[in-house]
Amino acid sequence: MSDLTVLPVTVEHHREPLGIGETRPRLSWVSRTDLDGWRQAAYELEIAPEEGPVWSSGRVESDESVLVAWGAPPLTSRDRRTVRVRVWGEGAVEPSACSEDTVVEAGLLAPADWTATLVRPVLPADCGDEPAALLRREFVLDRPVTRARLYATAQGVYEAELNGSVVGDHVLAPGWTSYHHRLRYQTHDVTALLTEGANALGVHLAQGWFAGPLGFTGKRAFYCDRTGAFVQLEVEHPDGSRTVVTTDGSWRSAPSPLTRAGLYAGETFDARRELPGWSQPAFDDSAWTPVETGDLDVATLVAPTGPPVRRTQTLPVQEISTSPSGRTLVDFGQNLVGRLRLSLPDAPAGTEVTVRHAEVLEHGELGTRPLRGADATDVVVLDGEGPRTWEPRFTFHGFRYAEVSGWPGELTPSDLEAVVVHTDLRRTGTFACSDPDVERLHENVVWGMRGNFLDVPTDCPQRDERLGWTGDLQVFAPSASFLYDTTGMLRSWLADLAVEQQVDHDGIVPMYVPFLPLLPFPQQAEVGWGDAAVVVPWVLYERTGDAGLLADQWASMTAWIDVFAARAGADLDFPEGGFSFGDWLDSAAPPDNPAAARTPWQCVATAYLARSARTVAQAAEVLGRDGARFADLAERATDRFRAEYVSPNGRVAYPSQTAYALALEFDLLTPVQRAHAGRLLAEQVLKDGFHIASGFLGTPLVTDALTNAGELATAYELLLQRECPSWLYPVSMGATTIWERWDSMLPDGSINPGDMTSFNHYALGAVADWLHRTVAGLAPAEPGYRRLRIAPRPGPGITSAAATHETPYGTAAVSWTLDGAELTVELTVPPNTTAEVSLPDGSAPVQVAAGRHSFTRTVTVPAPVEKPALFFDPEAHQ
Repeated sequence: MSDLTVLPVTVEHHREPLGIGETRPRLSWVSRTDLDGWRQAAYELEIAPEEGPVWSSGRVESDESVLVAWGAPPLTSRDRRTVRVRVWGEGAVEPSACSEDTVVEAGLLAPADWTATLVRPVLPADCGDEPAALLRREFVLDRPVTRARLYATAQGVYEAELNGSVVGDHVLAPGWTSYHHRLRYQTHDVTALLTEGANALGVHLAQGWFAGPLGFTGKRAFYCDRTGAFVQLEVEHPDGSRTVVTTDGSWRSAPSPLTRAGLYAGETFDARRELPGWSQPAFDDSAWTPVETGDLDVATLVAPTGPPVRRTQTLPVQEISTSPSGRTLVDFGQNLVGRLRLSLPDAPAGTEVTVRHAEVLEHGELGTRPLRGADATDVVVLDGEGPRTWEPRFTFHGFRYAEVSGWPGELTPSDLEAVVVHTDLRRTGTFACSDPDVERLHENVVWGMRGNFLDVPTDCPQRDERLGWTGDLQVFAPSASFLYDTTGMLRSWLADLAVEQQVDHDGIVPMYVPFLPLLPFPQQAEVGWGDAAVVVPWVLYERTGDAGLLADQWASMTAWIDVFAARAGADLDFPEGGFSFGDWLDSAAPPDNPAAARTPWQCVATAYLARSARTVAQAAEVLGRDGARFADLAERATDRFRAEYVSPNGRVAYPSQTAYALALEFDLLTPVQRAHAGRLLAEQVLKDGFHIASGFLGTPLVTDALTNAGELATAYELLLQRECPSWLYPVSMGATTIWERWDSMLPDGSINPGDMTSFNHYALGAVADWLHRTVAGLAPAEPGYRRLRIAPRPGPGITSAAATHETPYGTAAVSWTLDGAELTVELTVPPNTTAEVSLPDGSAPVQVAAGRHSFTRTVTVPAPVEKPALFFDPEAHQ
């Protein structure tokens, strides 16, 4: 059928299925057609080995096209298969053409596959505080090369080189995992880099997360004080033989020209120490030092489940200026994460160029105080051998501005560019609307996510922290999973969470993953943070339909509920008191006490216990398990919340936006209580002057709670507020990412005096999920978007909105415009799905099939909320 195309099959959640770790990977495909109402009736999968018969599923009568089981013989190490699919539509006699081939290749799946030895460089004592190292060996191939794979990892971060060429385009490989339990390795196709005859293999190695300083205490070497490389090159020849070259005791090491390579400190590159040709054959390494061998438990080696960190974009200079103190400042116009690429002119040997980075300017100077102990400074020492281009290898910075000193001659915009670095996630979601400030807010959310999804979903990318805080991701996961395909990346992070929780912390979910012992108080069941163990897998299931991920995390989910309930006590009243993050960074919290919230943490914890227990009961139903005890716990926690914190008619004990939003959105109220609580929440927002009056755990819920309570106009007023604290106050101050604090920068241009102030911190950008689902009106009605919910809710102040999302079935889109009382909605429903369309005209929802649809309705948009005088004016009443 010429009007039906099947896109190439995707494998699990991999962007590039080379070196995967699954033996029976699940397969998905997307059908594209303009045929209205098209639904798949059947499919045929073909899976072909390199030699031998092709496996075929035959025609399978099924409409399934997402995460379909692998029916062929399982993959073994190094296996390479070619996969394609064809489909039949309902009523069709002829199938589609086959999809283009997808090649899937397994990595090294068993410990016995590894013959490499961990090698550690031996460096002189005077080679710097955070030095990098070069390691190398030569080898000869006496036969032609038909295929070659490099399997590599490190204790530290590395770049491999073959015959003078850098292998791959990964940055900061192998990334940061719970190294004692899980160490990722990478698989590279290096066939084109090898030649018959002499070859050389090199590794450039730095401390990274493994041996360098981490966290806000200045401590280093949490895992080990030595770096190491672990590399296995496998070369196949035309006669079927294989040559294997590994790291072993024959390798030699030398100091890198990177005399300092720290994630927080930055890099120093001394071009005078460069060793041209070090990774090429015939290089003289006689002065190098033999490596030492070490131990690596190959049972900890795992293949990646998501994409690597890469350079994803470059940004040009927007302005070069001089600060009041005479310093040269460069503005890239966007707060980003990455580093600079410098085009350096010829200059005398020893010329030193220094680049300092920061997110903001304070009174015209580089605002470095929020960096705390992170120097974020790169230095290049020139060798006098002519112009060169240089970019750091083993660091990253969060910055919009750079201060450049020592530049030889006049610095021009063409001399440098910003290189954006983060996990190379596939973009899946967009949003637009008629208010440019709201669009900028949404763009700030996107840039904040890009900067903080750098291998680990971090809290901030600039200061001496950059940790995978669980609470931040717990609230942001719905927004993240709409904007980007995060499943492969977060599947790895959740595996780290589970192993650290269950092996190292007796069921308690660490506050951040991977965990480091930084804080003085003991680990405890932390409301909202530990709930990431339940919420994140459930969100990913809702957005992808991947019940297998729930199965993988089931033990983690249930272990969390058990320790959380234990902290609550027999009466579920959290009796021991003590500290908890709670509604962290409530807008009323003073700079020096971010935990001081309007809503006590015990109230928040009781609500979260009820919600998370209920979610685990739902997961049990999906998995066919017995979830009765979790459902019972959810009901008991709900009863406790009502008894302790809610009056019979729905007034919550603590008059705060967070308390009401929790009660409403976590379904903790009776119908009578619910109706009154919704009105009281709207009144509370009005009393708060339509300002944000909540923190990390409450803020993502308030607009939904208002919307679902019939107080849509109040939700819009809250969204469109431009005075601090609000979502749009940072936009009015020129923000290009989401801030950690509502007032990270004060109206006078000075930085918040608190010790903890970041200008790139995505948690408070969780409102983007409401923008997608409610303002634009695009959401899943069934897991994985098999059925869509199209339900735009126009409110005062916005006259148009649109969103798109790349669902597992193809592109879904909705856009609406409001002209007076006439609402026009355009939508696209992907093939093999349906949609429920609910429009705000009072009519019943309409079910529509795949295709393009248009609706025009006369609607009544809520009027702006009347804002009465909030203070009594005696003179007006005389």
